[in-house]
Amino acid sequence: MKSYQIAVVDDDAQIREIVEAYLHKEGYRTITLSTAEAAWELWKSDPPDMWILDIMLPGMSGFELCKQIRKEAEVPIVMISARDEEVDRILGLELGGDDYLTKPFSPRELVARVNRLFHRLSSIRQAQEIPVPSQTGHTAIDVGELRLVLEERRIFWRGEEVEMTLKEFKLLQTLSEQPNRAFTRDELLTLIWGGDYYGSDRAIDDLVKRLRRKMKELPVDTVWGHGYRLRTERTGQ
Repeated sequence: MKSYQIAVVDDDAQIREIVEAYLHKEGYRTITLSTAEAAWELWKSDPPDMWILDIMLPGMSGFELCKQIRKEAEVPIVMISARDEEVDRILGLELGGDDYLTKPFSPRELVARVNRLFHRLSSIRQAQEIPVPSQTGHTAIDVGELRLVLEERRIFWRGEEVEMTLKEFKLLQTLSEQPNRAFTRDELLTLIWGGDYYGSDRAIDDLVKRLRRKMKELPVDTVWGHGYRLRTERTGQ
């Protein structure tokens, strides 16, 4: 963990210095930038292991930078903002952010969240290195017109392959392994992110929205006041 490099992108020099100092105390390497444009150039030349992005940046916004980065990889992204409106938090998560902090924030809390994200990333990488069968013991799962090839981490919808992020795949795998079961948001958060997740439970809503956009008419039902389920024809709904 101590060799990870973190890019801190904020147009406030004082915040950059404070965040950098606290991250250095934890043993992280850092690089600081004041604009999203400079950050994007860094991504193309020497991408860091994590991003801490301010939303309100001059020129390209942190939202747009997050969106661009997320198209390329699943690198952890923590978004920070002086705005404490729910729509901003939801949008940040919807665009692919892993966590969201409102200014003014405690640098120690930020470091704690960074540590948690890297711990989760390390666990995911270890799991990917070791072949693990699904809970059903199958190498593939078929639910109606949906097919998951687990060992290759590939998804096919109506015969066409669909590109998926790691979290999108994990959510669909979880729902597919127990079709028609209604999962709560908390259950899904624990299964996908782990029990130490700090962020909003609306992160699950974001994943579902992304799946529905990628696979039109995907039978993932909202169970109001509860969570989600993957419906099969056997339900008669």
